[in-house]
Amino acid sequence: MKELGIGLLGFGTVGAGVVEELQKNGEMIANRIGVKPVLRKIADVDLDRDRGVNVDRSMLTRDAESVINDPSISVVVELIGGTGIARKLILQALKAGKPVVTANKALLAEHGAEIFGQAAERKVDVWFEASVAGGIPIIRSLREGLVANRINGIYGILNGTCNYILSSMDKEQVTFEHALKDAQVAGYAEADPALDIDGIDTAHKAVLLASLAYGFHVPMSDVYVEGIRGISRTDIEYARGMGYKLKLLAVIKNESGEIEVRVHPTLIPVEHMLSSVSGVYNAIQVEGDVVGQTLYYGRGAGRYPTASAVISDIADVCRELAFGDIKRRYSFSWQKEEVKLKNMGQIESRYYLRASLLDKPGVFGQLATVLGQHQISIASVLQKERHAGKQVPVIVVTDRAKESDFDAAIADIDAMSAVGAKSVRIRIEDLG
Repeated sequence: MKELGIGLLGFGTVGAGVVEELQKNGEMIANRIGVKPVLRKIADVDLDRDRGVNVDRSMLTRDAESVINDPSISVVVELIGGTGIARKLILQALKAGKPVVTANKALLAEHGAEIFGQAAERKVDVWFEASVAGGIPIIRSLREGLVANRINGIYGILNGTCNYILSSMDKEQVTFEHALKDAQVAGYAEADPALDIDGIDTAHKAVLLASLAYGFHVPMSDVYVEGIRGISRTDIEYARGMGYKLKLLAVIKNESGEIEVRVHPTLIPVEHMLSSVSGVYNAIQVEGDVVGQTLYYGRGAGRYPTASAVISDIADVCRELAFGDIKRRYSFSWQKEEVKLKNMGQIESRYYLRASLLDKPGVFGQLATVLGQHQISIASVLQKERHAGKQVPVIVVTDRAKESDFDAAIADIDAMSAVGAKSVRIRIEDLG
C-alpha cells in the first residue's frame, strides 16, 4: 500500500492525541482510504515532556522548518496555535506546495484571506475541520453534504467553556464567578479565560462558518461580539420562568442578501433542541433552502474530539494526493459579486429587558412610553415583587425591533430618575 509522510508541528494536547490515534488506528484508517498516512517527524519546543504516548526520539525536532522542507513529508499538520509563528510556517508549507491541516481558528479567522489566497495560488489546500466545534464534522457538512443548498442561517453553541458555565448557573443556581471557578477546577476553562468568556473564540469560529457558507471573507472587525461576563443568575432564573434558556450563540443569517454575523448571549425557547445542549457540548443548527433544518451535536474541544477531526482531514488529503481529484475547488472560492454585511444597528430581534424601577404609580407607564417613542412594542411583562416606594425588577419582552432603536430606548430608560440601576438587555432568537 502506498505511504504518505506526515509532518506534525506542535506536540501539545491535541498533537499527542493525533499521534496516539494514528498509532492505534493507523492500519484501520489505511484500509478505509487505500493509502497509509505515516508520521515521519514531530516538531515542538519541548521534546522532553511526557505526553502519554511513545514515539521514536529520532522523529522529534525543535526545527519546524526542517519538517516542512523534508522531501519525505507530503502533508504538514499545524497544531502550534496562535497567529505568530504558526502563520509563518503555514505560509512556508503552502509555498513549498504542501497541503496543510490545521485546527487554528484564530489564525484562519484573522489571516484567512492571505492564507487561502496563497493556497489557491500554489494549487494546494488548507484543511481545517478541527478549527470549529472539535469532533463535529460541520466544515465537511457545509463544503460537501449541504452543497445543494443556499444557507439561510447558522446558529451555533460553539464554546464548551461558556456553555458549561451557563449550564452550571442554570442547573446549580450559582453565580457566574462560582461557575467559572468550577470550570477552571474541572479543566474546562483556562487560568485566563478571556478568549472564551468574552466571546472571541466563538467569533473566530463564526467567521469561518460565515465565510464558508457565503463564499466571502468576513473580517473579524465587522463581527459584533459580546461575551457572558455580564450574565447574572437573576436573568437566567427569570428567563427560565418565561420559557427560555440562555446560551452564548453565534448567529449567522442571510437576510434578503445581507449577511449577519454576530456573537452574544441569546435566549432560546426551551422547546428548541439547542436549549437542551448542556455542559461542554457544542451544537450547530444549519438551515438550508433545500434540506430545511439540520442539527449537529458533539464535543467541541479536547484531546480526542479535536484529534478525530484532524485525522479525518489527514485521511482526506492523503486520499486526494494518492488518487487525485480533478478540478476540485479549494477551501474558499470567493464570490465575485459584492456581498454586504449588515450593520449591527440594522439587525432586528426580539428583546428581553430587565429594568430596576421605582415601585410607584406611573413609572412603568413612563418606560412603556419610551419604548413606544422608539417604535418598540411590548409583547409581555413580568413583575414578581412589589415593594411600594422601593426599586423592583420589571421584565419586559418586546416584539421584533431594530437594534439601533433599542439602543436609543435603553439609553433613555436608564436616564429616567425612577430607574435605579443600569438596565439589562438580552436578545431573543425564536429559531423556528
